[in-house]
Amino acid sequence: MPEGSIRPAASALLEGTRKGRGATGNPPVRFDRLALEAFDDGWETLADSFAALPPLPTTLTKDSARTVIAWNNSPDVGFDRAVNPYRGCEHGCVYCYARPSHAYLGLSPGLDFETRLIFKADVAALLEKELRKPGYVPRPIALGSNTDPYQPVERQLKLTRAVLEVLERFGHPLTIVTKSAGVLRDLDILKRLAERRLVRVCISVTTLDAGLARILEPRAATPERRLAALGALAAAGIPTAVLAAPMIPAVNDMELERILERASSQGASRAGYVLLRLPLEIAGLFEDWLRAHMPDRAERVLSLVRQTRGGRAYDAGFAQRMSGTGPYAEMLAHRFRVAARRLGLDRAGPPGPGQESLDCAQFAVPPAAGVASGAARQLALF
Repeated sequence: MPEGSIRPAASALLEGTRKGRGATGNPPVRFDRLALEAFDDGWETLADSFAALPPLPTTLTKDSARTVIAWNNSPDVGFDRAVNPYRGCEHGCVYCYARPSHAYLGLSPGLDFETRLIFKADVAALLEKELRKPGYVPRPIALGSNTDPYQPVERQLKLTRAVLEVLERFGHPLTIVTKSAGVLRDLDILKRLAERRLVRVCISVTTLDAGLARILEPRAATPERRLAALGALAAAGIPTAVLAAPMIPAVNDMELERILERASSQGASRAGYVLLRLPLEIAGLFEDWLRAHMPDRAERVLSLVRQTRGGRAYDAGFAQRMSGTGPYAEMLAHRFRVAARRLGLDRAGPPGPGQESLDCAQFAVPPAAGVASGAARQLALF
């Protein structure tokens, strides 16, 4: 994958389904004053282009960030800090709530989000620098809060593994959320962290239907591989959780109980769920995807979504943005509670990986690289 990219303006890309990509279009960046649109000149060249859209390559660009710990004070999020080695995600999940963040880079939340990735090459060094600051108070760091730390490009760049190595040296607790079986690559580090009560891994399972997963989250691991990864993590003694998310009305909501049952059988110790969220550009992207792949039920799905959001596509209120409101949302929440209780997955804590059992007392700043121990430094004076 080449570093950098030369591509048409975001909105100039033709719309339509492309193999291996989730979004069907590339909406304009909401901060731009001008937008480009494809135009049919009457020679049917536009129609021909729609018939066979070319594949889009993944391109990489280095991020010039000077800090890597992102802080938040959201009352309905179970962590106050996170590290994301990547901006954008090649998994291509059409529903991803992180898509709108690409607009801050001047890129489209559509196809740009899953093809034009930004990576933080110095993430490990910057993280270590921040952890060494005087007065730093440790609490679990979340990996995977915005984009997946084990998306395909991680196989080459290994930035997430570098972050794990730093956190292990500092004795710093962390949680991981991923929908990739690639997390098993780091089983050696995760086992050591688990022995010290410093890690919990949450696997996100949206559906058990491989066909649905292929169009909904095209470059993520198959459902069976995710469940197998969950089992391998649990067998290695690593605390695990399953996140059934997002639950999409009339698309995958009927699978909620079966997802929890399969995860429980693989050793998951807790569970969470999140109702579909459609902030900003995601509403249009999801509707386009729905009409392209499920035209027969598109109106029904959109109607149910609005019923859970006060008649709108989305309501960002902290109290209910994860679970929605109204009869449908209440029924979904009740189904989750009953199933989680029956399966022993109903431990207290926010959706996703719980943090109450992680140990923050082991945090200690190690000697900087190349600096000898205190005793050795003193002996060197003689």
